Amino acid sequence: MGIQTFLIVCPLVFLAGFVDAIAGGGGLISLPAYMFAGVPVHNAIATNKLSSCTGTVVSTWRLIKNKRVDWYFVPGTVVCALAGSVIGANLALIISDEILKTVLVVLLPIVAFCVLRDKNLEVIVPEGMTRRKQYIIAAACSLGIGIYDGFYGPGTGTFLLLAFTKLAKMDLEKSTGNVKAVNLASNISALITFILAGKILWALGLAASCFSIAGHYTGAGMVMHNGVKIIKPIILAVLVLLLIKVISGM
Repeated sequence: MGIQTFLIVCPLVFLAGFVDAIAGGGGLISLPAYMFAGVPVHNAIATNKLSSCTGTVVSTWRLIKNKRVDWYFVPGTVVCALAGSVIGANLALIISDEILKTVLVVLLPIVAFCVLRDKNLEVIVPEGMTRRKQYIIAAACSLGIGIYDGFYGPGTGTFLLLAFTKLAKMDLEKSTGNVKAVNLASNISALITFILAGKILWALGLAASCFSIAGHYTGAGMVMHNGVKIIKPIILAVLVLLLIKVISGM
């Protein structure tokens, strides 16, 4: 692993943190960055968990500090996310590099489409939707999306936000904080699994973590509406480059 790997990964991880803090979907840049730099697939997914986890800590702390978390939903959703993430991470570990590359080629454009399309998050709570029902739906969604996060990851925050607002009918203002709490839990769970499996490239991961934190901190100060116009073309460009690289190497 040469200096060129750091020169490719670190700036793109900073950009990913910047994007994630503004509009979500930063994983669509950070994971491809590792792979584009030539990091093996399993190591890329594992090391990306380390850098994304540190950045998510910053975002989650800011939202908790600003009282953007509904603590009623935290226990069930966090536990389900932890369990799901362990399942997903272990699935990723037992699949071969070649199969995992093929899966990523299929998943990348699908996830990109889901994350980049315009999202109407207006919440209309239907009659009969109790807090208990919201709790059960949010917990079930956390389990399913947690499995996805442990296995792959990019777009997890956006999927959680859509699930909490569209399916569980949770208030958007509170949902953003709960999404970060659940996302952080699933990241930590998958990270521990990858640490135990010895898949993390620590030198690269710790360096990238510093850039991830800086990106999240910088992005938090940007206006979301203006940022999205810049972010979408960047994500698409990175995805195209990654797909070309992965397909040409198969």
